[in-house]
Amino acid sequence: MKFYVRTWDLAPAPTTTGVTMAPAEPAKRRSTGGRSTNRSASGETRHRSGKGGAAWAMRAAAEQLQELLGRSPESVSALKPTDDGWEADVEVLELERVPETTSVMASYRVTLSKEGDLMAYERTRRYTRGQIDRRG
Repeated sequence: MKFYVRTWDLAPAPTTTGVTMAPAEPAKRRSTGGRSTNRSASGETRHRSGKGGAAWAMRAAAEQLQELLGRSPESVSALKPTDDGWEADVEVLELERVPETTSVMASYRVTLSKEGDLMAYERTRRYTRGQIDRRG
């Protein structure tokens, strides 16, 4: 089974006044659809198997990669569940240049366990921000 995930920006958008606003809180689910759940210490709902949803996995991949690299991820461009957890492609600004279209970006493949722990990561690609992806 394949999942296609749209790229989501991880940084909050600046307002017209130049002040950055905090991201909106996610909508709360009314029912669990018959599945048993529990809440983590941070209040996030997780299924008892330890496997959260796609949004949870995207945040976990981006946050843990940021801790290791010391750079803020720009977006998560792909996400898919695996037998052992999740696999995500995270886009990171590696070298900022002027103009922005010449900045160097990198794609990292991040592997998470079912509990959301980062198990492995690797840089799979480096490219300039203005580059068009010509892969089929």
